[in-house]
Amino acid sequence: MRWGWALRSLRGRDFLTLSTVTPAEFRALVDRAMAHKRGLVAGKPLDGMVVAGIFEKPSTRTRVSMGTACAHLGATFMTLPVEALQVSRGETLRDTATVLSRYVNAVAARVKKHETLEELAKWADVPVINMLSDRYHPLQALADVMTIVERFGDERVKVVFVGDGAANTSHSLMLASALMGYDHAVAAPKGYWPDSSVVSRALEIASETGATIEIYEDPVRAVHGADVIYTDTWVSMGVQDVEERMEVFPPYQVNDELLKHTSERAIVLHCQPWFLGQEITESVAYGPRSAAFDQAENRLHTAKAVLEALLA
Repeated sequence: MRWGWALRSLRGRDFLTLSTVTPAEFRALVDRAMAHKRGLVAGKPLDGMVVAGIFEKPSTRTRVSMGTACAHLGATFMTLPVEALQVSRGETLRDTATVLSRYVNAVAARVKKHETLEELAKWADVPVINMLSDRYHPLQALADVMTIVERFGDERVKVVFVGDGAANTSHSLMLASALMGYDHAVAAPKGYWPDSSVVSRALEIASETGATIEIYEDPVRAVHGADVIYTDTWVSMGVQDVEERMEVFPPYQVNDELLKHTSERAIVLHCQPWFLGQEITESVAYGPRSAAFDQAENRLHTAKAVLEALLA
């Protein structure tokens, strides 16, 4: 494997955000995920291990992909709804992390606040994996890039996120694009632009990889010549300003008209679940340019790559 040495460097580390991953490490994970999908990885390297999965939020793709990945690699995935844990009635995250570290080989958590993951990682003696927080969704971005590589190989492509630029998926996709050396743009209303600290980190990575990072208010201008259009729900779990969002986001819908301004080969990605008629139209979601279900499948293969890298 081209990046085997980089893959080994991830062993024992936390996987909370792509901001701490190097371009070589990120590409190593993509390559390893591709190998898993092609059936080129044999054996059960995590045989006998246990991964604790803590869930504060509902989940379909993340929960099932991580559970299936563990099973394929020989590990047990223990699903732990947060209301079933003592932390729900006052136990500290420090105690929870310390105790779980005595039982399991890794903790994967889907949480409301990114600070929860940081606190778990501070006290855990085993790797902590971000299965989604309000700030980042690194496992999703890894699957996003794998899908792009499947379609475009090693080409330098233009990736555009359309919608809520401050969303966890937008933040992680921007970092992933920077790591891959892509041209990345965000089209969002001004009140929903990416966090400045995430942009700063993406620009730092881009200075190494040659990527470009741009932010636009005009979605038509942003998607001009794009190879990849990505969108996500306008109303993520837990947001409060629903009425305001429904007023400002309609011009950012990914529809057939917007796709006329992209490259002829452009694909459309969405992490799902989608709300048809809001951020994306049905004709695009199920149309010939949509790669959303390939993207969803790739959550399985990328989960295997991450688990193997951190634990095997």
